[in-house]
Amino acid sequence: MVALKKLNKKGAWIYILNKKLKYYTKEIFKYFNIAIIGLGFITAIILIKYKPIYEVSISGEEVGYVQNKEAFVENLKQEVEQGKNVDTVDLEEKPEYELKFVDRNLETNEEEVASKIEENLVITYKYYEIALNDEELQKVDTIDEAEEVVNEIKEEIPDKDLDLTILEKFTQNEEELTTEDVEVAKADIQTKVTEIIEKQEEQERIDALPDINGIKLAVTPISGKITSRYGVSSSIRSSRHTGLDISAKKGTPIKVVADGTVTFAKYNGSYGNLVKVDHGNGVETWYAHTNKMYVKAGTEVKAGDVIAEVGSTGNSTGPHLHLEIRVNGKHINPQLYLYK
Repeated sequence: MVALKKLNKKGAWIYILNKKLKYYTKEIFKYFNIAIIGLGFITAIILIKYKPIYEVSISGEEVGYVQNKEAFVENLKQEVEQGKNVDTVDLEEKPEYELKFVDRNLETNEEEVASKIEENLVITYKYYEIALNDEELQKVDTIDEAEEVVNEIKEEIPDKDLDLTILEKFTQNEEELTTEDVEVAKADIQTKVTEIIEKQEEQERIDALPDINGIKLAVTPISGKITSRYGVSSSIRSSRHTGLDISAKKGTPIKVVADGTVTFAKYNGSYGNLVKVDHGNGVETWYAHTNKMYVKAGTEVKAGDVIAEVGSTGNSTGPHLHLEIRVNGKHINPQLYLYK
């Protein structure tokens, strides 16, 4: 009997607790629903008046607003990386993005923000330089273009050992990216290569010229047959021959052998009409028996200039040029240097 009473008492307490639990659960859900409705109402009011947007700042300074951070960053990245010759991109100061709710009337300024960020970019550009003997010839965008140009030029000028090299170059100055397309670069390099080769050949020719005390004898005065050599004796002169006689028709132009200054140009006894040219370093050349003289003392001349014409004035048996070379006043054999 006692056990039954205890059981009935315990069941009554369980009944009461269940009832209270159901009551408070209903109350909690009621207030939770009210809170949800209130929050939704507040959110609706906020969304009606405000909108979510990203404020962008650099070094703590606000630069503007963008609607979608991920899309903005991706578009900016693609735009920069698609730029010509871009190798690497770094930021001096990284922009910060903060999500904010702002007045719906506030407009984004993504172009201005992008421009501000781009001002803060450090872009390294890469290009390829084609050089000949370390002299820059042209710039192109890619290694493939550079190799194409070099290979084609070497094929077109196979008999020349061209030291054409390709150099990978980097710069952060966009103005240095004065690159050309393949055809333009090729044509330009061909012209420059030709000029360089011609200069090299000219220098080789000059280096091969006869040299007296550093004076290059660049030109032969006339073409003709040697009729009297240096040092020979003859009945028509009292001493050994001090020069070289080359026969030619009267009026044949006589060219000066090297740059210099005319020091004498007039009639001089057995020499007839005589032109003397001082080339410096003690070197002189004499042109005798001329018919006409086109220069006078003091005239500056360049190698190859016509200074007189062949004649037969003075002690002469016929039209010819008497050529003398003198070093420090003493005559030497012209055939050591000319008419070999």
